[in-house]
Amino acid sequence: MTVSESYAEFLREQFAPLGRLTMRPMFGATGVFCDGLMFAVVTENTLYFRIDDQNRETFREAAAFPPLSYVKKGQTIDLAFWRAPERLFDEPDELAAWARAALAAAHRVAAKRPAPKQRKASKPRKRRS
Repeated sequence: MTVSESYAEFLREQFAPLGRLTMRPMFGATGVFCDGLMFAVVTENTLYFRIDDQNRETFREAAAFPPLSYVKKGQTIDLAFWRAPERLFDEPDELAAWARAALAAAHRVAAKRPAPKQRKASKPRKRRS
């Protein structure tokens, strides 16, 4: 289980002011997207927010917990997602502020990615008479 339906519904309610929220399974976890950008991940009903150099100070408290990670070829790979402290779930305004900071990081990450390659337009087929 990556995210229970009740936890997913809670997150949808909390993050609704951010924009169109969607969730989908990804690599054994659940990606949390706002308007197509992944700003958080949920695994085992634990929320992790996207971090970068610009919001790291905002999420200073989360540095006390291990980041979201996975093991590849015997090495632990830390991802740029830090665990949301439990106290945030009792403070909706602060939870929303953390979500906005994570979404801003997602926008910055997306802006750094190269644009996807465009497919060549197919040539019109000649009709046979």
